[in-house]
Amino acid sequence: MSPHRSALMWFRRDLRAFDNAALHAALSASERVHCVFVFDRDILDALPSRSDRRVEFIRESVAELASALAALGGHLYVLHDRAVAAIPALARTLDVDVVFANHDYEPNAVARDHTVAATLREAGIAFATRKDQVIFERDEVLTGSGKFFSVFTPYKNAWLKRLEAFYVKPYPVDKYRARFAPAPDGAPNDVPTLSALGFEPTHLRLLKLPTGMSGGAELMAAFIERMDRYADARNFPAIKGPSYLSTHLRFGTVSIRALAATAWQRWQEGSRGAEVWLSELIWRDFYFHILHHNPHVVTRSFKPEYDAIRWQNDAAQFSAWCEGRTGYPIVDAAMRQLNQTGYMHNRLRMIVASFLTKDLLIDWRWGERYFAQSLNDYDLAANNGGWQWAASTGCDAQPYFRIFNPVSQSEKFDPDGAFIRRYVPELAPLSDRDIHAPWQLSPVEQRARGFQLGRDYPPPIVDHAAARTRTLVEFKRALGSRGDAAVSLEE
Repeated sequence: MSPHRSALMWFRRDLRAFDNAALHAALSASERVHCVFVFDRDILDALPSRSDRRVEFIRESVAELASALAALGGHLYVLHDRAVAAIPALARTLDVDVVFANHDYEPNAVARDHTVAATLREAGIAFATRKDQVIFERDEVLTGSGKFFSVFTPYKNAWLKRLEAFYVKPYPVDKYRARFAPAPDGAPNDVPTLSALGFEPTHLRLLKLPTGMSGGAELMAAFIERMDRYADARNFPAIKGPSYLSTHLRFGTVSIRALAATAWQRWQEGSRGAEVWLSELIWRDFYFHILHHNPHVVTRSFKPEYDAIRWQNDAAQFSAWCEGRTGYPIVDAAMRQLNQTGYMHNRLRMIVASFLTKDLLIDWRWGERYFAQSLNDYDLAANNGGWQWAASTGCDAQPYFRIFNPVSQSEKFDPDGAFIRRYVPELAPLSDRDIHAPWQLSPVEQRARGFQLGRDYPPPIVDHAAARTRTLVEFKRALGSRGDAAVSLEE
């Protein structure tokens, strides 16, 4: 006899009907399992745009999830409401004993879950959660003295030492299919349209981002074929090097355990690419680890002394950065890619973040917020961690005196200008050599190419060398004696 007569499975950022920890827990411990997804108005109503690729991605993925659950004999209730009220209300209506969900680690989500749990408790209903979106969470990987890690490499070593097959094995769902509660008579089967949710269609279908579990499986299969080349290919934005799985990881349409298990096995077989890819997954766990133990990073620097930096925060320069009008081709190409597609290559994320914080001396929080609005794969822990890394304010961050040179980065990682030409087509007439720094062309050379700086493309909004000096001075001032030992380096 199962311990629970009836349960409700609450899907959030785990939109799949396979290898799902909470779904498996609900099915294995209950006689009947109902399922629900809530388009949470507390989240959706606050979005700045009514045209949001992420909402469309979620909507399409929820529709596929609903079909998958129906094929298993179940039913997905899809609500458009405030989750803090809707989940307890549905749990009472269905007369369940327990609500299952997977852990969420963002401060707002943690607060939401505490509220839901308290409301359910008043009704005599349990709230049970499981680990699903990471391999190791919270206090599972700690230092020898029981403290959290603030440096990645020791964390990675401890993470790998703890890893064993148990932590990456899948959670079976299909064998419990008889326990899914069927659709009640008269229950709607349709997932709300974007219009019903208050949103407009985007150009998501034109992007190479397939949605749902099938889309995640498609991209995962394609990446596995080229995983061995990942270590070298991942840095060049013009070639197919990354996994392109980040949005699927964000919304749980793929299993982190399946990805980690594949990478771990391939690494053990000698694949350098798989080793580097697994390291990227460990970085993801690391940033969740940091967020859990240091929730102050959401609004402040991980290292408090860096809150003394006097950011310039020039609004016009920030607008130029957002719109891809800085006059630095690799920066502008990256920002235009983000604006047009909701995606940005990871190497480019580092370049544009360094440029905003170190060349323009604009607060990392401004850039973090813009990414939060724009990225299809936006995830608070990783986004915050990446921005604080680039700004040198975070844990195990880029030292403040190591500043990316946008021209040399462009020459190194987009040597023939293929990526720049794709997103800054006005520079297409320039040679592979000149495209990285068009302001260095003389007026005669510009005319010979049918190009004019200031007419076809803006001049640089800041001189990199001068900006770099300014930044070093400001960081040294803010850090006082801590900044005196800095060595001036550039990448």
